[in-house]
Amino acid sequence: MATATVPAPLGITDRINGPRLLTRILVTVFVAVLAYIVLAPLWWLAKSAFEDGGAGFEIAYSSSRTARIIWNTAVLAAGSLIVSMIVGTGLAWASTRIPTHAKLLRMVPILPIVIPTVANVVGWAFLLAPGPGYLNAALRNLPWWSNLETGPIDVYSMPWIVIISGMSLASFVYLFVSAGLQNISQEHIEAAGVAGSSYPKTFFTIVVPLLRPALIYGAGVSFLLGLGQFTAPLLLGTSSGVDTITTEMYRSTTDAPVVYGVAAAYGAPILVAGLIVVILQKVSLGDTRRFITHGGKAFKGVDRSSKAAVASIVVYGLLSTVLPIIALTVVAFSRYWSASLSLSLFTWDNVTAVLSRQDIVNAIVTSVVVSVVALAIALPLGFIGATIILRGTRFRLLRVFLDIIVALPLGIPAVVIGAGFLLAYMNPPFVLYGTPGVLILVYVTLMLPYSTRMLLTEMSGLGSQYIEASRVSGAGPVATTVKILAPLMRTSITSAAALMFVLLTHEFSASMLVRSANTQVMGTILFDYYGNGSYPTVAAIALVMTLVTGIGVGIAVKAGGSDVFSKL
Repeated sequence: MATATVPAPLGITDRINGPRLLTRILVTVFVAVLAYIVLAPLWWLAKSAFEDGGAGFEIAYSSSRTARIIWNTAVLAAGSLIVSMIVGTGLAWASTRIPTHAKLLRMVPILPIVIPTVANVVGWAFLLAPGPGYLNAALRNLPWWSNLETGPIDVYSMPWIVIISGMSLASFVYLFVSAGLQNISQEHIEAAGVAGSSYPKTFFTIVVPLLRPALIYGAGVSFLLGLGQFTAPLLLGTSSGVDTITTEMYRSTTDAPVVYGVAAAYGAPILVAGLIVVILQKVSLGDTRRFITHGGKAFKGVDRSSKAAVASIVVYGLLSTVLPIIALTVVAFSRYWSASLSLSLFTWDNVTAVLSRQDIVNAIVTSVVVSVVALAIALPLGFIGATIILRGTRFRLLRVFLDIIVALPLGIPAVVIGAGFLLAYMNPPFVLYGTPGVLILVYVTLMLPYSTRMLLTEMSGLGSQYIEASRVSGAGPVATTVKILAPLMRTSITSAAALMFVLLTHEFSASMLVRSANTQVMGTILFDYYGNGSYPTVAAIALVMTLVTGIGVGIAVKAGGSDVFSKL
């Protein structure tokens, strides 16, 4: 018997298809806007490098200095990778042997991420400068070096630039490896012990192979960050001729004659290297399900705590964070920087000057305001992006493209992004150079990966039952977000905002490329005073940066707990 299909009334079809079409249009527009924000600067970089018949490449790579610059960049990237992998992996292993009452020590290896890099590097300069460096002065009191007038350490040399960079990047390796250790079942360790394997053998034959994804991701991130290192080479390497690709990019946009195509040409190898590293990560890992070992027991290292593990983390904290901040404090409250420590040199004048000089006050205010505005934009963008990636099942291609777009800024050094924004927004149709607007756009772009990933993680943990219940009750997407999701994610949103505020207030690399004489932030004004030799003022500015960052850290810990930094 034939059956007839009765078409749905036109009104019902319109009500079903209308919202779907509108949603698709809105999602497409959203993805297109983000794509423009992220990709337009990269397009301008490529355009500038290849215009005039590739004149930028010809000038950049025909120079007699280029081979040395590339060599320095490669040495810095490889050296800091080795240092960071050894130190970061060791710290992650040590963190599994910390006694319960000292669990806050697990935060120590992450401090270099949240302490302003520019302040940390300047602090090391005050400690290890060949002449007036405080640690060098102390070392010269030892019998081995008592005959020296300078040294024995030269912080401006390549080896020490590598060590300082590697110590800082160890924090990222620590985060990856620590997370990897938590995913290793204790049952594997116990089985190896029952089979008669010693603990060192178990570590190298069981633990290390299972850590391969974490080690590869950590190595990739560390190598890319090492390749794009800018702060240490600029502040420490300039005086000793340790030039890298990133410092040459900066000089190409500031030193006369300014040739933007040269800066773009220098940035091309870093972009290519980033793409190669990402591909190698995928190829090296293959099917990551091979490394899943979840069992009934979580990894816990050994059955007892270790004093050596505690000592290693404490020593790392002293070297990476505490000593540089102490050096900054001493110089900030001294009349001038010298190797001798005397109460007669104590003064409040530098701190008073920092809080009274209009250019410095303007830079502090601009840093805070621009960071807050960027957060106010990046958080909603990240929330919407996370929602589309997680639940936009009807937009497969858009989801994949959006996922790539929001992750892209994490794989590109900030100095390269800054150069792209400089070129993109000093030309029509949007001429924003010299205004806070270009800083805000740069900061939003840099924070897109963090806002999206942190909120995506929280959304995934909530599941879909709350949204389904809200829909059944008749609530629309906006009402569901405002009344259900936002309250449930309030803690995560607050901690994400605080963490991003910390990262933005001490942003230096991209800011150096897009700043102008009338638009300065704390890091860029500090660099100007550093170049003028006003070291006590530099130290005071660095302390203010650290204080502002500390406030953000406090809010983050208060909102998200002591493990909030693992969300980075």
